[in-house]
Amino acid sequence: MSQENKNDKSYYVIIALSVVLVLMSATIYAISQSGSEKDTENTISMSGYAEQKVVPDTATLRIGVVVQSATAKEASDENAALMSAVIAELKAMGLQDKEIQTSYVSVYPVYNYDNAQTITGYSASNSVQITTTKLDNLSEIIDRSTAAGANEIGSISFSVSDDMQKQLREDLMNEAVADASSKATTLAKSLGVEITGVQTSSVSENSGSRVYYEYDMATAEKGSGAVSTPIQPGESTVSMSVQVTYYIE
Repeated sequence: MSQENKNDKSYYVIIALSVVLVLMSATIYAISQSGSEKDTENTISMSGYAEQKVVPDTATLRIGVVVQSATAKEASDENAALMSAVIAELKAMGLQDKEIQTSYVSVYPVYNYDNAQTITGYSASNSVQITTTKLDNLSEIIDRSTAAGANEIGSISFSVSDDMQKQLREDLMNEAVADASSKATTLAKSLGVEITGVQTSSVSENSGSRVYYEYDMATAEKGSGAVSTPIQPGESTVSMSVQVTYYIE
């Protein structure tokens, strides 16, 4: 056989194989599309929702010391001494190391911009974040911290702990699923069909936004005395959403 005939034969073989591959790909695509349509036909999807109001069991607040002095070392040393006294007072109240976390430390120059940019001193800052479930001690934590030398109290926020959310999860799940089922049953009845089973479901949880309180140091100093700082945690919302897909016929 001549070389030219061999080349022609190879060319036709390649074309035939290409056609077979195209047909196979088209068949596989058609089967997958058919399966996908089967998965979505004869189903309805419905969302369910449930929520509960709870009193938060966790508080987070920031306690700090800010000091200004002529040199960076003086400011840093004075700040360290005061902050050590504050932390010692917090631990004396029973707070553990895991409840006290350093959140910010800095030493920076203080400038005077009246005539020319000149350094007039240095400011040293140090703050810790307190996270505790001892909500009854919050007023004492603030009062004793300020008495020990703290002069910065950040926003106090209240939230629901993971442990409390776990306790609520089962009840919320049942309520949310019941809500979705009730809606689906009503819709199926309106459509004249019957629910025969559940295809899929998904769950979304929300612990609610934090409740924030501002502590005004200036106001606290004016009213300092025997009266302790009043702190109320209020309420927080824990919610759950579900999305359920039902088979119908």
